[in-house]
Amino acid sequence: MLLPNKIISYNESILSKFPIVLNTLEDHDYLIIDLYAQLKTYLGIECFIEVLDCLFALGKIEIDYTTRSIRYAV
Repeated sequence: MLLPNKIISYNESILSKFPIVLNTLEDHDYLIIDLYAQLKTYLGIECFIEVLDCLFALGKIEIDYTTRSIRYAV
């Protein structure tokens, strides 16, 4: 996971990608594959998974296992 430090700037870190995902999820729920298709120009697959993992751990997104979609939790 890329966190900002002396070598990695904030813009290169994973923290700068949180608003991209959260702003997309504000409108409506997405299937994970559809969300990635929407954001693949901004995020690589590895970064995308790390961002989802962090946002889930922070409680900012929720997973609906019945519909297999994710939503903005706040």
